[in-house]
Amino acid sequence: MSIVLLTSHSACVSEKWSTRLKFNRVNASSVIGIAALVLIWTANTCAQDATKPVEDATGRANSPFSRSESELPKGPAPRLGTHPDLSGYWVPSHASQDKPIGNLGKDYPKYKLPFTPAGEAAHKYNVEHTVDPEALCIVGGLPRHNASGLPFQLLQGEDHTVFLYWYTTYRLVPVDGRKHDPDPDPSFFGEELGSWDGETFVVDSIGFKQDRTWADENADPHSDAQHVIERWTRPDIGHLHLEMTVNDPKFYTEPVHYQRTWLLGKPGDDVHEYSCAEDNVDAPHLGPGPGKIAPNGERGFDKLTPLPPPPTKDHPAVTSIPD
Repeated sequence: MSIVLLTSHSACVSEKWSTRLKFNRVNASSVIGIAALVLIWTANTCAQDATKPVEDATGRANSPFSRSESELPKGPAPRLGTHPDLSGYWVPSHASQDKPIGNLGKDYPKYKLPFTPAGEAAHKYNVEHTVDPEALCIVGGLPRHNASGLPFQLLQGEDHTVFLYWYTTYRLVPVDGRKHDPDPDPSFFGEELGSWDGETFVVDSIGFKQDRTWADENADPHSDAQHVIERWTRPDIGHLHLEMTVNDPKFYTEPVHYQRTWLLGKPGDDVHEYSCAEDNVDAPHLGPGPGKIAPNGERGFDKLTPLPPPPTKDHPAVTSIPD
């Protein structure tokens, strides 16, 4: 007796293949047993292929600023005393609901913010006359840092919470019941006061600088009348969520609402020293405005250039600085 067994799992691999087994003078039970082994092997191969990570053609999997949902730990948020502990190294989510990154108007139709005439004029001025303040190593402040594509680190204490950023700047938010100063000194992050509303950490900020600041990556403006309310929650161990409201009656006809989520970084991830002003050789050559805004609402270009592999001992990083 001759039996031919064909198996295929072309859905699991890029090329079709088949296994051909030929038996002579064997009983049916032997054939069934061998067929079962082949099917088990095929199923296991399918499962392995299905769970194999998809290679990142852009090379951005090497970036310390990216994190996959599948890599996140599972479980409830940790707690510090009677409140959720928001501490962690937090990496931007690239889920569709968190895009475009860097755009305060990401949830508005065509990303169009509700400008007043003064706000429209301020935006036009930024685009045509203002060099990106962060490119000149000026602190981004609020709300820009909350729209940034860079990770940050959060350290929660009993009476203060600290936000640490990659530009070697920080926010120190007191959580001790104090009230706003009637006339606070203007600053990039404003006068920030923290409090708890149940499971939500609330930061209330007033007293902002108006000049040499952008509200986001796309040169949207904010005025010195800005009042920012942030509501931070940690729904589970792997996610940190923000609901932010920007009240700025000088530049916007209504409160601007913004929300996004961050993902917990890899074990051992921390912010590092970043000296923006050191050898900032590009500063004198920069033009005004954010440059091209892509159709997806993000600053930059439609097609990103693949990143090189990370440096190694045999192939160290090389920096070219003009004379």
